Amino acid sequence: MTRPSARPANPRPVASRREGVAGRRAVRVAVQVAAGLAAPTALYYVLRAAGLSVYASLLASTVASALPGLVTLARERRVDGLSAYFTAMMLGALVVSLIPGATRLLLAKEAVLTAVTGVWFLAGVRARRPLVYLFTRPILQGRLRWPADWDGIWEAAPGFRRMWRVSSVIWGVGLLVDAALRVVMAWTLPPDKVPGLATALYAVVAVVLNLVTHAYYTACRVHDPRSPLFRPGP
Repeated sequence: MTRPSARPANPRPVASRREGVAGRRAVRVAVQVAAGLAAPTALYYVLRAAGLSVYASLLASTVASALPGLVTLARERRVDGLSAYFTAMMLGALVVSLIPGATRLLLAKEAVLTAVTGVWFLAGVRARRPLVYLFTRPILQGRLRWPADWDGIWEAAPGFRRMWRVSSVIWGVGLLVDAALRVVMAWTLPPDKVPGLATALYAVVAVVLNLVTHAYYTACRVHDPRSPLFRPGP
């Protein structure tokens, strides 16, 4: 008697679980970043109210902002593209803060890091995968009418690759404008107003850039499987 052939394993549940883990990790990183922005700002104003100088309060809040990234790095002992970016930015903020200089320089440290990030986005336009692609895939791949298997589409469809490269340029230019605004704030506003406004600027720029890029994705018909965006090319 012939034994029935074994059913082929369905790889989709495994892929779905991996996507779910990646999505939860991206959300967790986003929450950590938000907390890493809000908590040091709150700490700065608490220390100022306690009588510490502007410089000492800024230094303490910067060290506090770097601690979560260091703890995560020490606990997980592995770094992927997304966590590497945030860890580098946190450590960069700490290094800039330890450079001797005036209070205004310390107030402008975020402008330096934001400018570096903007250049990173622009430089990554011709990388194997742009930074925007790496950030967005764990959150949207296969969700909210976005296609699945982004890597497969990337390899096959020039339009899909072009969409992410244009998006990276948008984010790079937007972050350079953000950096310029931070320099202006650091050198023209009263010191105690800068940390709060700088944190608010992060939220405003993030919302504006997300709205602009998602409007662009919609114009590219990324939610339409018949879109020329997914047409195979050379």
